[in-house]
Amino acid sequence: MITKFTAIDFETATPTVPNICQIGIVQFENGNIIQEINILVKPLRNYYWKNFTEIHGITSEDTVHAADFDVVWKTIAPFIEHQIVVAHNGLCFDFPVLEKTLTYYNLPIPQYEKYDTRRIYNKGLADLCAEHEIQLHHHDALSDARACGILFMKHLAN
Repeated sequence: MITKFTAIDFETATPTVPNICQIGIVQFENGNIIQEINILVKPLRNYYWKNFTEIHGITSEDTVHAADFDVVWKTIAPFIEHQIVVAHNGLCFDFPVLEKTLTYYNLPIPQYEKYDTRRIYNKGLADLCAEHEIQLHHHDALSDARACGILFMKHLAN
């Protein structure tokens, strides 16, 4: 039985790696949120595609003084390494983005158990949140991670 897990979400600045500009992490234990982390990250050359900014609202001005991913990794690694990690559409997006970014920075890819609420529910995050009355500020990494974690808890309860 799963009693502790980490929900994650990444927002990105471009379709190329390294492009993570925001990381949301929410750690759950025994059905409760025990920690939340919201970190802005400076993507490569602090460059953003306009249509990505239109989705999440993050700009180069927001991340000009943010740390690069390799610095941020030291903070978030304990929430991922050897943990149960869940992300919405994680198998197609978040987990590959993480692994490609780690590879870019020559950082080892950690072992962790992956779950994907998109695959579990077969619906988009916004639709699921509306259906389950979960508060969501879509495309804010922390809000998306929190919502994903709540959905995963609901799944575990069934």
